[in-house]
Amino acid sequence: MWLKEHKKQLIISALALLAVVAALVIGINIGKGNSGTNPSSETVADSADTSTQENKSETESAEEVSAAYEIRVVLGSSWGSDGAYGGTYNITFINKSDADVKEWKAELEVPEGSSVTDTWGCETDIEGSVLTVTATDWGAAVSKGGQIEVGFNMNTPSKITPEIAAYYVDGKKQDGTALAASTEETTTEEIKPEERPEPESGTPLENHGALQVEGTQLVDEHGEAYQLKGVSTHGLAWFPEYVNKDAFQTIRDDWGGNVIRLAMYTDESGGYCSGGDQEQLKTLIDNGVNYATELGMYVIIDWHILHDTDPLINQGEAEKFFAEMSAKYADYDNVLYEICNEPNGGATWAGNVKPYAEDIIPIIRKNDKDAIIIVGTPTWSQDVDIVADDPITGQSNIMYAVHFYAATHTDNIRNKVTYALDHGLPVFVSEFSLCDASGNGANDLNQAEKWFDLIDSNQLSYCSWSLSNKAETSALIQSGCSKTSGWTEDELSETGKWIRNQIQGN
Repeated sequence: MWLKEHKKQLIISALALLAVVAALVIGINIGKGNSGTNPSSETVADSADTSTQENKSETESAEEVSAAYEIRVVLGSSWGSDGAYGGTYNITFINKSDADVKEWKAELEVPEGSSVTDTWGCETDIEGSVLTVTATDWGAAVSKGGQIEVGFNMNTPSKITPEIAAYYVDGKKQDGTALAASTEETTTEEIKPEERPEPESGTPLENHGALQVEGTQLVDEHGEAYQLKGVSTHGLAWFPEYVNKDAFQTIRDDWGGNVIRLAMYTDESGGYCSGGDQEQLKTLIDNGVNYATELGMYVIIDWHILHDTDPLINQGEAEKFFAEMSAKYADYDNVLYEICNEPNGGATWAGNVKPYAEDIIPIIRKNDKDAIIIVGTPTWSQDVDIVADDPITGQSNIMYAVHFYAATHTDNIRNKVTYALDHGLPVFVSEFSLCDASGNGANDLNQAEKWFDLIDSNQLSYCSWSLSNKAETSALIQSGCSKTSGWTEDELSETGKWIRNQIQGN
């Protein structure tokens, strides 16, 4: 008995000593930092409410220091150019206090000669080696227990992840900035076959028929919510070999997909409006529509605006194209039309995209009264929030495209989607991938998971970019694989494996 009590006292003493050491270590680390140059590392700042009660112990005060706010700076993607480095930087502010935050800003240490080229949710100013990031608009206010992410693109003389030198909450500089590098890796748990839903008997088209839009939701012929899940081809002129029935059947039977998007570029090399063989491109579309129909899948005919930026530029060709397509497939219940892939540059909703859509939609409706029509949105199909405040009226079965690349587009674009849905706008994720917006760079699976939390909770339909073996991260097939169907797990890229599991597992 004495021995047990003696051991008990020794354990209590040891625990007390460890608590004191921990408190000292926390206190020492406040105001110190680790800077990381690893692009995948995170710089984390924790701060405190300085109004701690005097009668609290040092340990309790240290715990409050790490509990009030948290800031993370992440280099999402980077690229080299003429001896300099461009990067996309995302800053997450987490409000762990018990009060709402009205405004916040952070001062970051960057190399002299750095310059910011683009921002979202914030404004920036550089003086020497100090970059001040001030959250604005939707990025400024953070409710208690909430978080927000803002970001910017910046050119620097060397590849860096900036340190946080100081930051301010509601005009007050926070005492102490604890910096640490996060090396946590995001992993995806493999979904075992027996945990996946049983596939439907019969084809998607047999079971769900003609689709329609009710509120923000895509529904089937029975009025039940229905989620299209599948893949987009790359440019038909560049990778025509993937438009084959066996490829589509692999997506349906092995992946569990129910939709194929046929991406036909308009203004790039070989594009429909830039010297491409129009008859050959229309033949590829016809083959794709018929293969999908034979397999009971849905199919999207995509007028893939990109380099031409403004849909008005080639509107004449678009009018003739959609008149022909809608007449040809008027009796097909499985054909959807995406009428302008990614308006960008100076193309605005009110001045360019909406007037174009209001001209094209009646042309399709003359032949097909009920087909789903997907309208692109400005800024590479990201500004669904702007569209939600001024949607197209007098038309039914209209949806609006949002595109994302997970390593570039994070909370700022997800917030736009949430805003659009809250305001009654039906959204379709007609293109996305896991890497950065160039189609390359490292995959950000953490952000991809956040996107799919939003997608699946709202049953948003989606198509992944791209069904090809192009030597880039977003290609679903390994670049060394020449097979055009029946791919094994080893023949899929990292992106392909993740997307396949995602489609199978939901």
